[in-house]
Amino acid sequence: MVGLDADRLRTHFPALESGVAFFDAPGGTQTPRQVGEAIAETLTAPLSNRGLQSVSEMNAERVVRDFRHAFADLLAADPQGLVYGRSATQLTYDFSRHLSKHWGPDDEVVVTRLDHDSNVRPWVQAAERTGARLRWIDVDPETAELDTSALDSVLTTATRVVAVTAASNLVGTIPDVAALAEAAHSVGALVYVDGVHYTAHHHVDISELGADFFVCSPYKFLGPHCALLAAAPELLESITPDKLVPSPDDVPERFELGTLPYETMAGATAAVDFIAGLGSGSGDRRELLRNAHHLISTHEQALAARILQTLEQDLHGSVTVHSAAANRTPTLFLSFPGRRSQDVSAALHRAGVHAPAGSFYAYETFRRLGIDDQGGLRLGMAPYTTDDDVDRLLEALTSAVSAAT
Repeated sequence: MVGLDADRLRTHFPALESGVAFFDAPGGTQTPRQVGEAIAETLTAPLSNRGLQSVSEMNAERVVRDFRHAFADLLAADPQGLVYGRSATQLTYDFSRHLSKHWGPDDEVVVTRLDHDSNVRPWVQAAERTGARLRWIDVDPETAELDTSALDSVLTTATRVVAVTAASNLVGTIPDVAALAEAAHSVGALVYVDGVHYTAHHHVDISELGADFFVCSPYKFLGPHCALLAAAPELLESITPDKLVPSPDDVPERFELGTLPYETMAGATAAVDFIAGLGSGSGDRRELLRNAHHLISTHEQALAARILQTLEQDLHGSVTVHSAAANRTPTLFLSFPGRRSQDVSAALHRAGVHAPAGSFYAYETFRRLGIDDQGGLRLGMAPYTTDDDVDRLLEALTSAVSAAT
């Protein structure tokens, strides 16, 4: 299989004409022209939310249908089990409220110290509100791996939900979600998976992961700012959200409050189609996506390996790499003994390399790593990242670290 042609791919991204080398993909990728065009065309086309079966109403229905089918192909999900949301945070707050309606002091919820706070705090607050007990799965700060050694005591027949990330947005760790889900299901618990970072780098099959609920955000993989939740329609049928009396009671519409942003949904669909277009072969969209994700993963991991090799060989002792898990995304989290990460980030910025510093809402992970409040530097690969970008990054990083010595 021919590798990903990143140089050709880059011609579709107007933002890359700025000359900046972007390493901020975990916070949100740049957007191809096709996505912007889909948004503009939908926004300016005839649209109507209610009325006779006019062209405008049919356009709206088509956009929603296309959105659900595109993400069903992306995630191996049922189109009728896809809920649109403004963000993964919003969706997780919504579903933490839905699922905790009948919790009490005899119930338990499990969260991890590897997760983005959007898959921690909603569950913590739901437990506090209902009196349910909260249990934690810890992170080993040396390996950045989930510590599942005490899983048998953490999971009990009182466990209602296990919330876990499919990949850490901070250090890139990919835990064994399938094994954790199997253990959770054995005690009758539901598994809520944050797939925001994972979906940007890997082909997803929610049934293989064992996810009862799976959330992701298209703006992490070339799309607009929005999110979606995937679940079995039968599971969604069993959940009764608070909603307006006249609003639809069908699944998934009962969870989508108010009028949907059709233009954003069209842009998200275009992002899935753009990724599928990177794949080779003559299969359906699901197969093309599988091929595309293989190309993307191979490309991104090779770039991350180059960076790691230089850090270990040339900057050993000047840089601490916290992304140490055996299985991880091409995302690296670094700190600099005796130096402020913000200063290193600023030096990179002056060299035309964008790599931000901070804790990136991974509050529990950040605290567990024991880094000071100044934060760390995060480097994330994207399909449009090139060897030239990496060369510029390494040159600027070496210069920044050397200048501070």
